[in-house]
Amino acid sequence: MLSAPLGPGAELCPLEPWQADELAAFTDRAREHLTPWLPWAHDVKDTASARAFLQRYADRQAADTGRIYGIRLDGELVGGMIYRIFSVPQGSCELGAWLAPGAQGRGLVTRAAGAMIDWAIGARGLARVEWLVSPLNAPSIAVARRLGMTCEGTMRSVFAMGGTRHDLQVWALLADEWHKENAPHPHG
Repeated sequence: MLSAPLGPGAELCPLEPWQADELAAFTDRAREHLTPWLPWAHDVKDTASARAFLQRYADRQAADTGRIYGIRLDGELVGGMIYRIFSVPQGSCELGAWLAPGAQGRGLVTRAAGAMIDWAIGARGLARVEWLVSPLNAPSIAVARRLGMTCEGTMRSVFAMGGTRHDLQVWALLADEWHKENAPHPHG
């Protein structure tokens, strides 16, 4: 999957190390919105750190263990998606997402995640897709629900970020659930 349309003027497309300047500028603009939820937003502070972050994902893509994509609206980087974990041998992956406040409410993350689920399950044969989210992140939980995911529980105090311990909810979708939900429905 190299890119996927997400609606008028919107697309999901790869983010690569040569785009580090753009990711650094995006992160600077959206930092206050991103840092409560995303550990990497604390680390990407300039072009060099953005390049290192993107290079880690380029290396992971080469090893088939992760991938990173940008969400563009009218050509502008407004968000992104990752396969934070991608394991064909285990048959599972974990999706992550972020979006600038001005691009919210258009269904971009839901459509991008749907395209990534289609690829992971359909093209790669994975059996399980996970979505880990802070219990305080209502927009991200709403995406998980729209995708038909099930909340499997909360991992308490699972990681430290910004000097605070954070909980994460585990939402997941199984391949047969995705196929059933997204199968063509007869009309009539």
